[in-house]
Amino acid sequence: MLVTSLARDLYDSVAADRDPDPGAHYVRRRWLVGVFLVIGAVVLGVSLRVEPGDAAFYPLTIGLAAVWIVGAFVSGPLRLGAFSPTPARPPDRIGAIGLGVVVGLAVGGAFVVGGLVARMIPGVSDLANQVLAFADFGSLAVVTAITMVNGLAEELFFRGSVYSAARPHNPILVSTVIYVLVTMASGNVVLGFAGAVLGTVCAILRRSTAGVLAPAITHVIWGAVMVLALPPVFA
Repeated sequence: MLVTSLARDLYDSVAADRDPDPGAHYVRRRWLVGVFLVIGAVVLGVSLRVEPGDAAFYPLTIGLAAVWIVGAFVSGPLRLGAFSPTPARPPDRIGAIGLGVVVGLAVGGAFVVGGLVARMIPGVSDLANQVLAFADFGSLAVVTAITMVNGLAEELFFRGSVYSAARPHNPILVSTVIYVLVTMASGNVVLGFAGAVLGTVCAILRRSTAGVLAPAITHVIWGAVMVLALPPVFA
């Protein structure tokens, strides 16, 4: 039933994303999105190149979240969106929250299962450990909180501002490709792959619910699962 409702809302929302470009405010949004994309990519690349345990990691990741949040709100309005699991019930934000939770747990679980396979592949395992190593230093609670805040910030920007700026030119594809390219500023192919999967899922949620609430919750839950459940898999 949930999958059917998601597919229905995805189909119904396609027409809205094909509306003609309404004009000048899109030009402004696109310029601002471009500026913040460059800033964010630089900060992300620097933050993921510091050594695990380096005190600079925390301010850099917090600064990155600030870049995405400021960019999201400066570039234009954001919509929360709504969802209904059944045709008989009108879409609402509670439905969007529930959808985000379910999808977040499902994607997080899929990554954990994938990690069990990836840990047996030497090159892939090494790349994954480069990212997960940051969870081994400092307070786990702080690392988890920062990861969740960054997940929220990324959704506000990429599935909020970037997605809106990409309309009407296939915003699911465009926003996901841009998200992957920015993620690849880290130089880590595994992180880029994770960005491609998560970005696609969240972009589909963005279109299906017409807002950032569901994808933001999915990303936050996925991030928590990655920090709490994935390091033991690669230990």
